[in-house]
Amino acid sequence: MTSLNESLNGIICMNKPADFTSFDVIAKMRGILRLKRLGHAGTLDPMATGVLPVFVGKATKACDIIPNHDKTYEAEFQLGLSSDTQDIYGKITDKKDASGVTSVGIENVLDGFRGDIMQLPPMYSAVMVNGQRLYDLARQGIVAEREMRPVTIHSLILREYDEKSHMGRLEISCSRGTYIRTLINDIGEALGCGGIMTSLVRTRACGFGLADCVTIEDLQELADKGISAERYLIPIENAFEDYKRVRLNPHQERLYRSGVRLDTDKMRISGSGKFRVYGANGDFIGIAGVNPETREFYVEKNF
Repeated sequence: MTSLNESLNGIICMNKPADFTSFDVIAKMRGILRLKRLGHAGTLDPMATGVLPVFVGKATKACDIIPNHDKTYEAEFQLGLSSDTQDIYGKITDKKDASGVTSVGIENVLDGFRGDIMQLPPMYSAVMVNGQRLYDLARQGIVAEREMRPVTIHSLILREYDEKSHMGRLEISCSRGTYIRTLINDIGEALGCGGIMTSLVRTRACGFGLADCVTIEDLQELADKGISAERYLIPIENAFEDYKRVRLNPHQERLYRSGVRLDTDKMRISGSGKFRVYGANGDFIGIAGVNPETREFYVEKNF
């Protein structure tokens, strides 16, 4: 039987439920949509919920060239505790008095975590060290030597803090590769009392927000009714909105689709960088680049 969704090409933003890995979401979607060509951007820990962009069909070719990898999170935390996983689901390794910590004190510490910072990847993470995942080593009780990594915290805002329960909420906008639980752990260390993450919601990823997302139940409901999931599909080009737009004439389009490098001077294109390319009829073709030395307009990825 032919799948109603086999012609789908684009992005479906999923609101990942708690206790699902990102791969679990993909596996579930493969079963519902009856499609194999699915890929995601930005892995979320099982405890986390929120925006998980899933690339469908030809759009899977975009996974490795998306320009915007920044993420935004809302993270709840508790001070006075430390755990081996840096979150509430791990083994508590230390307890300290956090009664002296105030909102003002937290605000003062947050200044040191804004902008470009260095992070030590947590042992319970998928980072590879000598061919092994850190979480596999951690489960064996092994603490591996790790290198600090640069990340950027674009915005770090204390939204709530209860000085009696020592619980609060942060809003964080950051670069790819940032571990939010590590950020909270490090903030707790800077406060002298420790801290663990108690919940995490990703509110934006790759330019998409929670308002763009659907749930696994939404997809299943359509499948049960025999309806294509096309209504939930976001065009591939939306992931590249930061790029300039170029529309080719019929002659240029024929050459471009054949892999011919075009003359940017004849196209009246100035500057360099990446471009969203559209055909003569206005259909999105793909992403192109410009060689500033040869002034050639070349195919980077067509969809």
